[in-house]
Amino acid sequence: MEKPVVTVCVVAAVVLKKDGKYLLVQEKQPKAYGLWNLPAGKVDIGETIEEAAVREAREESGFVVKILRKLDIYQAQATEWPKHVFEGEIIRGELKFPKAEMLDARWFSFEEIKIMKDKLRAPWILEALTSFENRS
Repeated sequence: MEKPVVTVCVVAAVVLKKDGKYLLVQEKQPKAYGLWNLPAGKVDIGETIEEAAVREAREESGFVVKILRKLDIYQAQATEWPKHVFEGEIIRGELKFPKAEMLDARWFSFEEIKIMKDKLRAPWILEALTSFENRS
């Protein structure tokens, strides 16, 4: 008996920290409506995971970023999309999010994010930021 083939997409996410606060974007799509996420999205065919992270940060925040380092990969089970999380540095731009795709984009302190953990898109977001805080 053949095992079913699982097709999994890859997600690239960027942690942006400025003046002690982290940038989160508020989802507008139906399955995650109102939930907060890091700037993140699917890796397109033909681009590297790092290129996708830079593109998604620009599309969802308006900032041109440079990737400083890979922080970690989050994937709880085989059928879940792996999330590659990077630390980014803002090179230029101003906060501007696509209103067709996002409800909001705001800066939050780590303490504020811990309090609002039930409003995050997934637990890996707080895990990534906790790991980042512990390394900084």
